[in-house]
Amino acid sequence: MAKKLKDYYDMEFAGNIAGKLHSVYPAFKKQAFIEHYEKNFTDKEFLQRQDIVVDALDKNLPGNYAENIYIFHQILGEELTKTEGMFTEGWWLWPIGRYVEKYGTKDLRVSLDFIKELTKRHTGEFAIRPLLAKYPKETVSEMLAWSTDESVHVRRLAGEGMRIRLPWAKKIYVCIDEFDTYKQILTNLKNDSSKFVQKSVGNNLNDLMKERPEKATEIIAEWQENNPSKETLWIIRHGLRSERKKK
Repeated sequence: MAKKLKDYYDMEFAGNIAGKLHSVYPAFKKQAFIEHYEKNFTDKEFLQRQDIVVDALDKNLPGNYAENIYIFHQILGEELTKTEGMFTEGWWLWPIGRYVEKYGTKDLRVSLDFIKELTKRHTGEFAIRPLLAKYPKETVSEMLAWSTDESVHVRRLAGEGMRIRLPWAKKIYVCIDEFDTYKQILTNLKNDSSKFVQKSVGNNLNDLMKERPEKATEIIAEWQENNPSKETLWIIRHGLRSERKKK
């Protein structure tokens, strides 16, 4: 029987992450963290377990958001060396991202800098959403810079985080409200050699086609006018897959 996702977040996980935090911040209340998790996690589902970790972190770290993020930076570990691995190797960081998702709007700059590093080990696609909602122009501007980053994970996040219909997340329409910058982000990524990034751009177009087809059509038409590369053609095809199914 396959292990359920929630079952990875068991007492062994709680002990491991508490140990990591205590090793870089000896004042961390390791035992109190473990006891809080043990008391509350047993009958909970995946996201509920994530939120119990977030609550336990909030109770047992210094309390200042920027200080806590500094501590998290120190336990991130090595960057992923390939596009795979954000859920198979970096899964233990999911609750850290969840913490930023809940509290990140307290400090935009600190959160953006951390999310950029987090996504190189796990993913920042969920943590970025509240920042997009509260600080759309500033966050989208940052993601524009990310779209030309040397890290394939950061480039992917530049598009993935703005998807209207990101799985496991609430819909957001910042890509419509900040359309010119959003279009430039996707355009910067349209020739990316990584299939990891190409799929994300195609998924953006697929979402956009369902919600604002005229906007998706505008982007695709511009790309098609300029001698599109094989990468761009693949992205367009991937982005139109739901439309093809209607026919």
